[in-house]
Amino acid sequence: MNSNDWLHGFRHSSPYINAHRGRTVVLTIPGDAIEHGNFINIIHDIALLSSLGVRLVVAFGARPQIQARLDGASVQSRFERGLRITPEQHLSMVMEAIGGLRAYLESQLSMGLVNSPMHNARIRVSSGNFVTARPVGVLDGVDFGYTGRVRRIDASGIEKLLELGHIVILPPMGYSPTGDAFNLSYEDVGSQVAAALQAEKLIVFIDDEGLLEEDGTLIRELSARQASERLAAGAVTGHDADLLKAACDACVKGVRRAHIISYVDDGALLGELFTRDGSGTLVSGDTYEQIRQARVEDIGGILELIQPLEEQGVLVRRSREMLETEIDRFVVAERDGTIVGCAALYHYPEESAGELSCFAVDPSYRRAGRGDDILAMIERLARGQGIQKLFVLTTQTEHWFRERGFLPSGVQSLPGPKLASYNSQRNSKVFFKPL
Repeated sequence: MNSNDWLHGFRHSSPYINAHRGRTVVLTIPGDAIEHGNFINIIHDIALLSSLGVRLVVAFGARPQIQARLDGASVQSRFERGLRITPEQHLSMVMEAIGGLRAYLESQLSMGLVNSPMHNARIRVSSGNFVTARPVGVLDGVDFGYTGRVRRIDASGIEKLLELGHIVILPPMGYSPTGDAFNLSYEDVGSQVAAALQAEKLIVFIDDEGLLEEDGTLIRELSARQASERLAAGAVTGHDADLLKAACDACVKGVRRAHIISYVDDGALLGELFTRDGSGTLVSGDTYEQIRQARVEDIGGILELIQPLEEQGVLVRRSREMLETEIDRFVVAERDGTIVGCAALYHYPEESAGELSCFAVDPSYRRAGRGDDILAMIERLARGQGIQKLFVLTTQTEHWFRERGFLPSGVQSLPGPKLASYNSQRNSKVFFKPL
């Protein structure tokens, strides 16, 4: 790194810092991560996020710590359906392991050594009986004892602590109205609390860089629907399947994004939150709204959407025949079967440039980030096609594009074919954005 690399990175992280300030992020950290050498860096990153105004909930696991405690007592433990069976005679040892780990996390988040990232952090950490649980019961003749599932989350109680600037720590334990304690899976706790709080993001830590294909390549992004299809087909197995299901369930219940990232790679958490490309696998919700490639059957919805803007002179007129021949260039935002946004990408390979065109969002659905989501989709497609710069011609929305990194340019900077067809009577302004 040269002397100015940090300055460039810091400046370009500011939009992401602003976007996450005041937002709730739930972190699910397995017990294996807590034992890993990189965990101290994760602690430092959690402290940094807290100092930047991110509201944090940490749901932690304790499987290896519980196993070590049981092994120390020469006690055999069984797993069924990915869950540890917890007989009554094991419960005290389970609680000891979890309690010790909770105290360790609190101690790590309380550090304030001079010349360390934690100096003067003064982090307040809170925990409590925020998770009401119920027993798993007997499944296929197997009694799971004091192993439980999340029944209810005290969201209002957690919110009050987050408003005070506390980091809320949730152990893999829940309590019943009868006074019983239950051993829970940490991924279930994380998913359920993220949904109850309608968190901006759920972060799921894993030992790989994210979810991987069979050939070892990273899966960069999945919709909740695609994730469910992979789970149903058995393409993801073992504990990875449990983690993906937790991420998928959170998105279905209203969490906007879930990220599956590495606890081994230093800085993966910050890279996921504060850089454009992120560091792991993104799972996004799409139960009633999604942004996707357009299909021929969307043409009617696109025409209905863009016609008012064409009449106002905001968009160039397009016939149904033109849309039919160019539909593969379009992406659409669909909400409950209705097209509420669209955009097209035209590639000029000789100049490694792409044109963002026919960009429209239904007035009833603006101010909710849909334009940004459509733009992000176009930018991902453009980078996938090797496009190095994106340009747009606009007559009435220049400030929206300038606020999103587009810079004004002259007409002569347009790719040759586009310059030849430029309509001087419209006098559209030209903006470029490097990718």
